[in-house]
Amino acid sequence: MRKKIFIQTMAVLTMFFSSSVLLTSCKENIDESNLYTFTGETIEDFLANRSDEFSSFNYILTRIGYDKILSAYGMYTCFAPNNDALKVYIDSLYDDVSNTDNPHNGMTAKSLEGLTDSLCKDIALFHLLSTEIMGVDMSNGMTLGTMLGRDINTSIDSITGLTVINRYSAITSMDNELENGVLHVIDHVIQRSNRFVSGEMEEHPDLFSIFSQALTLTGLADSLTAQKRTDYEEITSTYNFYVPEECALGYTIFAETDEALQANGINNIEDLIAFANKAYADCAKPGTGWYDYYRNRGIEVSTGTDFTSPANALNMFVRYHILKCKVSFDKLVRTFNEVSKVTLFEYYETMLPMTLFKISRISGKRLMNRWVTNSSLTDRIGEMASASISTVMREGIEVRNNNIQALNGYLHPINDMLVYDVNVPKGVLNERLRFDDTALFGEMMSNNFRMISDAEVRALNGGKSGSDGALGGDYIRCPNGFFENLVIYNGNNTRLYYLSGQSNGWSNYQGDEFNCMGAYDFAFRLPPVPDGTYELRMGYTANGNRGMLQFYLGRTSSLNAMKALDIPLDMRHEPSNTTTQSGGVTTYSPDVVTGWLPYLSTEDMGIESDANMHNLGWMRGPLYYTVGKGGSTVARANRQDLRRIITKMQFEQGEYWLRFKTVLPNATTSQFHLDYIEFCPENVYNNPQYVEDMY
Repeated sequence: MRKKIFIQTMAVLTMFFSSSVLLTSCKENIDESNLYTFTGETIEDFLANRSDEFSSFNYILTRIGYDKILSAYGMYTCFAPNNDALKVYIDSLYDDVSNTDNPHNGMTAKSLEGLTDSLCKDIALFHLLSTEIMGVDMSNGMTLGTMLGRDINTSIDSITGLTVINRYSAITSMDNELENGVLHVIDHVIQRSNRFVSGEMEEHPDLFSIFSQALTLTGLADSLTAQKRTDYEEITSTYNFYVPEECALGYTIFAETDEALQANGINNIEDLIAFANKAYADCAKPGTGWYDYYRNRGIEVSTGTDFTSPANALNMFVRYHILKCKVSFDKLVRTFNEVSKVTLFEYYETMLPMTLFKISRISGKRLMNRWVTNSSLTDRIGEMASASISTVMREGIEVRNNNIQALNGYLHPINDMLVYDVNVPKGVLNERLRFDDTALFGEMMSNNFRMISDAEVRALNGGKSGSDGALGGDYIRCPNGFFENLVIYNGNNTRLYYLSGQSNGWSNYQGDEFNCMGAYDFAFRLPPVPDGTYELRMGYTANGNRGMLQFYLGRTSSLNAMKALDIPLDMRHEPSNTTTQSGGVTTYSPDVVTGWLPYLSTEDMGIESDANMHNLGWMRGPLYYTVGKGGSTVARANRQDLRRIITKMQFEQGEYWLRFKTVLPNATTSQFHLDYIEFCPENVYNNPQYVEDMY
């Protein structure tokens, strides 16, 4: 940590408060008790002292009062375009007359002075971050949230080796470390699109001319316009935790390139319509159809010309390519604390009702709907399955690392045909399905909250940290109504928090968790799975701070639809063992409640005790991840890591809500903990030939 030498000055405070009107409109949370000037260079000093290179950018900052902010105490990242870069950009803004309602983008002259205040704000805040990001952080490609509330993406130019922002702006001078952050010099103003996802697709006819026509024909192009919502329940007491002021919304489209379509004999929109008709015509057919959600409801697939109908084959084809959330390439599949042997994966719910696709991370590639037989089973003790039972039936569809960014989402080119065919529910998804808690809610991705750093949360919260009983830190308080698929039944009595855990040594899948305080009573919609008999499981870590809860399941979120499942779960119980010594050998007795004992102490790597635990409704944590990032202890060996089998039943592809209600309403300081959800099909947990693997 660089030494910070600072002197508090009333002059800076006076100038800051005089510009408060401007700053309020930017919604920048500044801890006003920490406004200082410094003896060394601040970001503002750096720019002002090099006016021959940065006077234009500094002019823009001054117009909106951010020269004062960047003179103050804090920790920021500034991507500073030089004067030549800004001149080129300003000229392009003024010369743009494509929008007849707003010619010249509202500029009054082809000059710095001709910029509107709103343009100055957009330019400035799109080049500023509220945390410090060094060059090494960006070296593998990452998505960064700017002060404008929109993402930028970093990558490495394969020819020059330079780090580039949004595939266009190269960093020519990196890691200028200053008193209140770091500054990177860039050679172009960072590009940002003000078009919705469908409009941005039209700007890439070299890639998406055919898919773009399909998007228009189905009417979906005009419907993918959501950006944010603010109509969620107000929180009366925040406990000083960060509460988002608005909820960002958006979309991600995975689209076959024209090249990929042509490789499949599709040269125009008529060919694509014919392909979709063939692919989906029989998917909901009684008796033989594999799209259970439509088949169970008697919905007939149309191959006609009403392409706007949700039952039309082309419409279904397009919908299976769209997510109702914004996900950049680097965040498609998360990496954190997994062991080295495993394949990383994520499941996403698409806009084709109640369907999923899977994305796997293989040798740096992102592959959609890769199909491996017996992927959750094994024929070897303590190891993954042998190649003889785990055959790659489908390599998967590669997602290209283009990160085409729109105003409200991302476009990802793909290299082959993406279809919800029979091999998806019967093959790709016929495995143990594990969903990280945050993967259940698209808003976590759209708002860049999933696996956010503590420093970023603290910056969003104006430098404050929260405290709620034994729960304290840089966490996000989740209001009722913020998530489309989560409902809180008793208002502020349920205090739901998101803990990213990126700098902690917790034993959580991917490091993060949801934690709940108070007399909680809430439910969320489960991810949809194909028809079948499944075990529904919940992963959590037990400790004495937890509470006790009752599970309920319903086909809707209505309380009247909820039915209690099993007996209440006491999350306070940590497995314990008694030991006996004989001949220098320690023998462990199973925990009386869960049947847990250290699996490495057994000759069969815990297989027999796994079966005993399973009969009691429990499972160890998976071998998939470690306690903390880079930890030496796997979750399977950690006595606090448990999976509770909530129910074993027939599920239909459709809507199910899982409710969690405390049975200790007066224990308002006890914590409910949720890490992940699993759906395990019967042919995995009750396979006659193999056993479910330990991962």
